[in-house]
Amino acid sequence: MSWGTEVAEGLERLCSAKEVVVSTGSGGVGKTTTAAALAATAATHLDAKVLVLTVDPARRLASALGMAEFGNVETRVEPEAFTDAGVRPEGQLWAAMLDTKQSWDDLVHQHAPDEATRDAILANPLYQNITGKFVQSHDYVAMERLYEIHASGRYDLVVVDTPPTRNAVDFLDAPDRMADFFSSPLLRWLITPYRSRLVSLASKPFYTVADRILGTQFLEDIAEFFMLFQTMYDGFVERARAVTTLLGSPQTTFLVVSTLEVAPAREAAFFLDLLERRGYHVGALVLNKVLPELLLDRSSTDVARTLTHDAGRLAGPVAADLSNDGGSRADGPAVGPADEVSVERMVHVLAQVGQSFLDYQVVARREAEQRSELSSVPDLCLTIPVFDTDIHSLGGLIGLGERLWT
Repeated sequence: MSWGTEVAEGLERLCSAKEVVVSTGSGGVGKTTTAAALAATAATHLDAKVLVLTVDPARRLASALGMAEFGNVETRVEPEAFTDAGVRPEGQLWAAMLDTKQSWDDLVHQHAPDEATRDAILANPLYQNITGKFVQSHDYVAMERLYEIHASGRYDLVVVDTPPTRNAVDFLDAPDRMADFFSSPLLRWLITPYRSRLVSLASKPFYTVADRILGTQFLEDIAEFFMLFQTMYDGFVERARAVTTLLGSPQTTFLVVSTLEVAPAREAAFFLDLLERRGYHVGALVLNKVLPELLLDRSSTDVARTLTHDAGRLAGPVAADLSNDGGSRADGPAVGPADEVSVERMVHVLAQVGQSFLDYQVVARREAEQRSELSSVPDLCLTIPVFDTDIHSLGGLIGLGERLWT
């Protein structure tokens, strides 16, 4: 079976068999673009409702999809956008980007035991600041949002674009960290004096100093907030466990995106190992900006060596050929007669071309070795070549997706 056929069958099979595809990778490797391309191509080929959800705070996805903007509420990419890109989709493509504050508000509405507690939490003066910064709240609420969307059954396939790799680890760990925090000794130690209205002799010096520095009202606001939050403990812990179960279920697969540069490749190896140790399914490794396989072809190597070492022998016939054409070529600049052509310069150019090919070949061989090492974990190892232009439209995304799909 050829490499191209394996990619086509594997990627189509992956999107058809899974309900959640989590795209991960270090920054600047094309992770967001790959996630959007995968979603757009799946919506093109499959009779399915597809959502691409970005939890990366950067707003690159809207630009890549040709949309002005979108937010926490899913927005459909209109069929006309596909028509303008020259395709007729079998399914639908939707997009959303995590709004941390709105998602936290939705969680409070969902998990608060009663309206009074809900309103008290939302009205707490520290609520907006805490929900933006406390305990990696962005990562936790992102996992909650993913779970809510998947559980709703509104979409056949959800493609999640995560933050860069190290932050993606926080993304994976956020549910367990939140559950641990709700039952932590630190939280109990913080709120017990205010819950009982009694301060022990051992803790009184601390609270006396804290009151002087931060103010009694500030400490009381913190304690009140966490006491109110603890009323939602059962709901949060239950959902945290459900999210962790979803990530490890047969419905979910991970897509690791990387280049073969040293730092991104090291990050990819780290994350592939982490996913394998946790028992998560890794459907594909997508390697971006990979040098062409022509550089590994033996006959091309022989040509490059000939150019490098025998450029002088080749330059004479080339100069004569240019002279016989009257000094003009349809596919190049005008060249004068043979006696006006600098054979010495031509020898230099040909030798440089051959040497550049051999230099790039060293890099290509190193890339091939890295690809072999990284491909032991995922089901598929897919490659994307270096593109001449940036991808900034739905048509460009589908073009990229087709390279992975077929």
